[in-house]
Amino acid sequence: MSDSVVRDFKLAKAPVYSHCFSQDRSILAVTLNTDCLVYRLVAHGKPQLIATLADHDKTVTSVDISIHGRIVTCSQDRNAIVWEPLSDGSYKPTLVLLRINRAATCVQWAPSGYKFAVGSSARIIAICYYEQENDWWVSKHIKKPIKSTINCLSWHPNGIMLACGGTDGYVRAFSGFVKGLDSKEQVANSPWADKFPFGALIREWYDGAWIHGIAWRGSQEKLAFVTHSGTFNVVDPSDEISSAEYPEGLPLTSVVWVNDHEAACGGYSCHPILFSEGARGWQFAKNIDKSVDTRAPVAASFNGEEEQDENPSFGISALRKFKDLDLKGKVSTQVKESTHENAITELAPFAENSGNVTEISSSGLDGKIVVYRV
Repeated sequence: MSDSVVRDFKLAKAPVYSHCFSQDRSILAVTLNTDCLVYRLVAHGKPQLIATLADHDKTVTSVDISIHGRIVTCSQDRNAIVWEPLSDGSYKPTLVLLRINRAATCVQWAPSGYKFAVGSSARIIAICYYEQENDWWVSKHIKKPIKSTINCLSWHPNGIMLACGGTDGYVRAFSGFVKGLDSKEQVANSPWADKFPFGALIREWYDGAWIHGIAWRGSQEKLAFVTHSGTFNVVDPSDEISSAEYPEGLPLTSVVWVNDHEAACGGYSCHPILFSEGARGWQFAKNIDKSVDTRAPVAASFNGEEEQDENPSFGISALRKFKDLDLKGKVSTQVKESTHENAITELAPFAENSGNVTEISSSGLDGKIVVYRV
């Protein structure tokens, strides 16, 4: 385990597409096939499974926990379910009237914990809130000008502005104002707009590549997003876009602000990376948890001649992997690239100090949850 890894859990032999922690970091919820698994974290050792939320009949795509401890899940079965924690440790499911005809792809609670947003393949964002009379969650739809699947969502700390990214290459910010639930004071003196009627398109930016991850930095009034083309981007109310490319060029799937001038991203490279802002704008800063073995590489023989890897410090290159497979029927295991053995699906803040993130958590296609120090 590298110095940057704080904790490492192998929870499943299947992909974990989404994970989240409760406010006090005592509860962990992860998606696994058609279920959502709820664990209690213990000081040492593997988390203890305390509940299996199994009302979906297709892949659960996203999960989130509100500040009150309610869990919301959404699935390819076109449904979302809110799970209310009960005193005996179980969870009571409550119906959500999403009214969509395609898969639900992502979900996130608003900071208040009284409403949440669901993105979908139906070119719709559903803003959902509780209706006491019927004991269910109802939704209002944001449709225009969305023309593609919504991949990611992020609520502004004011609880009204909602940013989204999709497969049409657009990043958009909408108003998620719900009458009777929100107040105009929440967006007083906002630099983004003067009025925030429900569903209003406040801003949009075009990148061209699929948008996979998005996150607000409320204290700076900035929005970061990452793309399938491996770029990290930051926008502000002036509509200026600052971009930085990931040197390995692999798609990035998730982004978390570390502080006002640093952000951590995860994706297909299996280890988180850090971007930082300096005098020359945003740039790639470093890889987190990418260990390198500097021992002499294993010699490969071609036509009786030994050939050494030209750059042993780089890790296992694609060419080296194929050489090992061709000659030995296996890949050399002397280099352990990172704790995750497959792509990172989602990053989330884990520990904070004075508004800055000190530790982040990640889920991956390898069924692992890893906590890193940043």
